[in-house]
Amino acid sequence: MKKVPVPFIITLLVIPVMLAILFILKLVPTETTYKTVRIGNTTIRAEVADTLQKQTEGLIGRNSLSSNNGMLFIFNTENYPGIWMFNMSFPIDIIWINKDMKITDIVQDAKPCMLNCTTYLPSEKSLYVLEVNSGFTTKNKIKVGNTVSIS
Repeated sequence: MKKVPVPFIITLLVIPVMLAILFILKLVPTETTYKTVRIGNTTIRAEVADTLQKQTEGLIGRNSLSSNNGMLFIFNTENYPGIWMFNMSFPIDIIWINKDMKITDIVQDAKPCMLNCTTYLPSEKSLYVLEVNSGFTTKNKIKVGNTVSIS
């Protein structure tokens, strides 16, 4: 996992643009869909973020996730999807999953931020990102290399 600090000046320029995008996207209604994600004996009910609008919004504006719930980001191609905690209200664990349905990287306890946010990048290409409550991966013994199923 690579941590890339975002320079302060770039953050100041990006914040108003991101807020404007989020405001515009909020005007367009979207349907919420869910997938079941299984990692070993652990089952997660994950809200699907498979559009630019849903991926941009992510978990912003929420105060928490219910137990064994998460958000599953589904991308069109395998790449190095970066996750940052800008304007989040609670810490999360971030799990990257490749096209072979193996966990490639995990960040535990990623903290919310407003300025100088860190962008978390996986060490290997990934097709999915699963966001869950902070401590979830430790509690459920989820590790890099675990096999994942999504239905």
